[in-house]
Amino acid sequence: MHVIKAKKENLEDIMTIYRIAQDFMIESGNPKQWGHRYPTKDLIERDIENGVCHLICDDENIHGVFALFDCAEPTYEHIENDKWLNDDEYATIHRIASDGKVHGIFKCAMTYCKSKYRNIRIDTHASNIVMQKQIEKNGFEKCGTIYVADGSPRMAYQWTKERIF
Repeated sequence: MHVIKAKKENLEDIMTIYRIAQDFMIESGNPKQWGHRYPTKDLIERDIENGVCHLICDDENIHGVFALFDCAEPTYEHIENDKWLNDDEYATIHRIASDGKVHGIFKCAMTYCKSKYRNIRIDTHASNIVMQKQIEKNGFEKCGTIYVADGSPRMAYQWTKERIF
């Protein structure tokens, strides 16, 4: 498995993966985080244009997608119930999804991101138990609660290279 930047011609495959992920989230008890309304095609087109949309592929197919931002996330400015591990610059991972056909999509994405950044932040919905387990399994620490643009809460996590023992 390897990571590449998405191109316009990958859009339909990406949207198929998001639909599979939406269905999985709904079926596994997390119907509110994305439902069938997020992410939108327009948002993914912007991610591709801005160079933040990444694909996880084997030699033949795309199996995963995520957005990787190397700038501050506005919704992370305020955190409740605890604090970030540090105030250093960080990358943010959003919209990670899998087609469900291969294992290790999250780990592949994290290996890629950790090779490029010393600090990484990610968040997820309290009902997204599968994602919480993946985040924690990959060395992230829960840091508190943030609120996304629509005002709904998310569990916030951070990984920093300095915390590796």
